[in-house]
Amino acid sequence: MIAVSKVQPLDRVEAVLQEGHRLFGENRVQEAAGKWPEFQARFSGVSVHLIGPLQTNKARQAFELFDAIHSVDRPKLAQTLARLAQETGHCPDLFIQVNTGEEEQKAGIMPIEADAFVAECRALDLPIRGLMCIPPVHETPSLHFAFLRKIAERNGLMGLSMGMSSDFEQAIAFGATHVRVGSAVFGERSTS
Repeated sequence: MIAVSKVQPLDRVEAVLQEGHRLFGENRVQEAAGKWPEFQARFSGVSVHLIGPLQTNKARQAFELFDAIHSVDRPKLAQTLARLAQETGHCPDLFIQVNTGEEEQKAGIMPIEADAFVAECRALDLPIRGLMCIPPVHETPSLHFAFLRKIAERNGLMGLSMGMSSDFEQAIAFGATHVRVGSAVFGERSTS
């Protein structure tokens, strides 16, 4: 379970760390940079995953901060990540974001392009561990989870990053290996 700590007060994050949880997710590179280096110095074994969109100009910083990136969603980003992997000799684990609802306002590769994009990323020697999706708000999540699992299976991918606080039980039933849970761990985010 990825405890989504985006915009959570530092005392709430520290309380979860004190309880022993070590896997966290952030939406933004800059927020993670201001929070996690200090926590990682104080708490051993902390792993931080980027679960939000990644701009190519922040990819180098993301390489330094994150153990996994769940939002690889376009060829330009994949090429940038491949170049950085060659330069640095390492690469975070990667998940390809699939826009299973084909929503214009959401990031993610379209489902019809997913197989070709997985192949393109593999050709770049990127460590693709799985797929990620965020179902449309007003649709049944389980349909999207089943769809993502089918795409992953036909591409030989084991990782499924799907499910959030409101639907993680359904995601687990459909084989999620990573669920992104925020409010169920930290309580509701403050809007101030």
